Amino acid sequence: MNELAIYIHWPFCKSKCPYCDFFKQVNPHADQDKIVAEYIEALGKYNDLTSDHTIKSIFFGGGTPSLMKPQNVAKIIDYIAKKWPISSNIEISLEANPNSHYANMFLSLKNAGINRLSLGIQALNDDDLRFLGRTHNLALARQCLEETVKVFSNHSADLIYARPMQTLEKWQEELAEICNYGLKHISLYQLTIEEGTVFARKNVQSLDEDAAINMYNMTRLFLEDHSYKQYEVSNFAVIGYESRHNLTYWQGGEYLGIGASAHGRLHLNGQNIATEYPFVHTVLSPEERAEELIIMGLRLTEGIAKADFHQICGLQLTEFVNPKYLDELKELHLLEETETHLRPTKSGMLVLNQVISQLCS
Repeated sequence: MNELAIYIHWPFCKSKCPYCDFFKQVNPHADQDKIVAEYIEALGKYNDLTSDHTIKSIFFGGGTPSLMKPQNVAKIIDYIAKKWPISSNIEISLEANPNSHYANMFLSLKNAGINRLSLGIQALNDDDLRFLGRTHNLALARQCLEETVKVFSNHSADLIYARPMQTLEKWQEELAEICNYGLKHISLYQLTIEEGTVFARKNVQSLDEDAAINMYNMTRLFLEDHSYKQYEVSNFAVIGYESRHNLTYWQGGEYLGIGASAHGRLHLNGQNIATEYPFVHTVLSPEERAEELIIMGLRLTEGIAKADFHQICGLQLTEFVNPKYLDELKELHLLEETETHLRPTKSGMLVLNQVISQLCS
């Protein structure tokens, strides 16, 4: 059975955060009906190519997709369900920001067809929320967390750590609070200052490297003690609640990207195809797809399944990577190899970019 994930990108926000380098537009009053009609038209064209695929997940990301009217969310979900076979345990996620909150928002989104809600909290104190440019406060963040776990049975929250001047003790307090809500999934991202962002222009400095590493190591241990298993560099979940949609990216599955700047990956007629919205297709060479699989797959704690790697790109994993560096990285205990998988160690996770760069050189 061919499975397919669908990503719906809603690029609009009420404001742009100073650390953000994603494609976004500050336009909360966009012509939603027109844009959704364009999305549905694009979905119809892709259905002609993928109608034999079963939809495993739909993910409304952004931007701030909670700015979408619930009836437009429902319109997209209903159209997909009409055109494709749907998995019996389909995951339908939406990212929500507290600053888009209104009465009964979460219930309205659930009624529209969303069954997994991801909250962009980012910090659990008012000073750091202001520093990060978030336009919600701590009281609203807590209200949204409480409503989310009440309305949904599958839920996630994002936090950013390694903020300037952040201490290990204060971060542990935030971790303890987020764990108390009973969320099924937590995503934790280290603050990095990306070129072209407001933070970069203001020369904001993130936490020094050693302090950030200590914070990361403490985070892994703390969440493990609170029943959250790390399954990806930045993602932790109660077992069975890993993001099915994001696993599609990391495991090299097929997905559509709908919306401005969205891209996808399809396997059609024996070829790997990179797609760009609305309908641009580029054939990837086996080597190009192999490199993508390494970049994405080594983010997972389970690593890359060799059989899947070969099936997707047609190359053998251990023949594609640089053998000299593979041996060195294993000797340094940054990678471990079994008969079936190549995976990073806990130490390797800390220097993953360097590990990947050497393997692909």
